[in-house]
Amino acid sequence: MVNGKTVTVIVPSFNEEENIENTVKNILIAINNYFDDYEILLFDDGSTDKTGEIIDKLAAGNLNVKAIHNSVNRGFGYSYNKGVELASMGYISVLPGDNEIHERSIADMFRLIGDADIIVPYVINTEVRPRTRRIVSSLYIFIMNLLFKCDLHYYTGPAILKSEFLKNVPLKTSNFAFMSSVLVRLIRSGQSFIEVPIYLKKQVGRKTKAFRIKNVVGVIWTIFKLFWETEFFQKEKYNKFPVKRVTPYL
Repeated sequence: MVNGKTVTVIVPSFNEEENIENTVKNILIAINNYFDDYEILLFDDGSTDKTGEIIDKLAAGNLNVKAIHNSVNRGFGYSYNKGVELASMGYISVLPGDNEIHERSIADMFRLIGDADIIVPYVINTEVRPRTRRIVSSLYIFIMNLLFKCDLHYYTGPAILKSEFLKNVPLKTSNFAFMSSVLVRLIRSGQSFIEVPIYLKKQVGRKTKAFRIKNVVGVIWTIFKLFWETEFFQKEKYNKFPVKRVTPYL
């Protein structure tokens, strides 16, 4: 395929020895259909299982795959920010190493690259997640749209962005609001975006760390600073209307 599209896929993982290989397998299938060149940055975020060994093996078998090891668990956002620094391709994607995103949805996201500056996925089968998480997520989306007027279905998904734009965004946070702050800054700067529905696989026995007091406080503080920056401190820079494009039939 010759279309000039290249992508860096950042894959943060923590104790994902049972999932990381299938995650990479699904990514590679989608990449080979839509890109001329790629790199996959596999992050082991201080795992205590065999995740680190597995990503080393995957990297040894493919020159386009790189293994990066965090000495301690630093969180999803830290690995993402580090991956952005290392990325060398035209677009930057992030996919969790837990194999939660359905393989067809990965392909759906990749297929839309080039139709807008930002591809913003949103979960369509939310019933696979716990009720409390669904309620909190809906409230978070409502507040973000009220404050920043981006009119998004979802703010914390695995968005795909043009490298030239993302590398100029100040990555000031690594907490659970890291993707929200990136999307708000770029969309309010006038970058076009397109939303795409994605499906998740039901995962049993997993608990999110998002509701821990430390993380909740970090998210609130990040949103407060983002609001001050976009609505007051640098209002002229972030005063563009969102350029939303219609998702084609998938």
